[in-house]
Amino acid sequence: MSGRVGVGFDVHPFGGTGPLVLGGVTIDGPGLVGHSDADVVAHAVADALLGAAALPGAPDLGTLFPADDERYRGADSLALLADAAGRVADAGWRLANADVSVVAETPHLAPHLPAMAERLGTALGALAPEAVSVKAKRAEGLGAIGRSEGIAAMAVVMLATLDGL
Repeated sequence: MSGRVGVGFDVHPFGGTGPLVLGGVTIDGPGLVGHSDADVVAHAVADALLGAAALPGAPDLGTLFPADDERYRGADSLALLADAAGRVADAGWRLANADVSVVAETPHLAPHLPAMAERLGTALGALAPEAVSVKAKRAEGLGAIGRSEGIAAMAVVMLATLDGL
């Protein structure tokens, strides 16, 4: 079995006009600023996925779906993630697992984590529910995230060849 690992990161400040969307789940709270729906969780996973696949011309989400392209204004980030996952599958790779940490002081995310994992898994074409995990962490008052100025997410994705799973 051949495998690859990718790491992704994203951060957005609060202050957006839309709803707060994390991992494809709409949560009560102030929205994040971004060209798409500003889903930092989906963005971090997409960058980890694309980094692991190392597709020519598709190194990251911003290259595939540029912020200066009006077609992606307000875009559903899970749809963008599913598109990226399709490209990765077409190149012969399959998700082995994805692990995400969301860093936010507010809102309280624990009740939403299972739904985030499920929606991310669907977008990624996960073969099993346990292939995607999402955790919430606090910045303990440190830095911009700790001052509740925004939300960040970090993700690690492992891919395997389609015949290796």
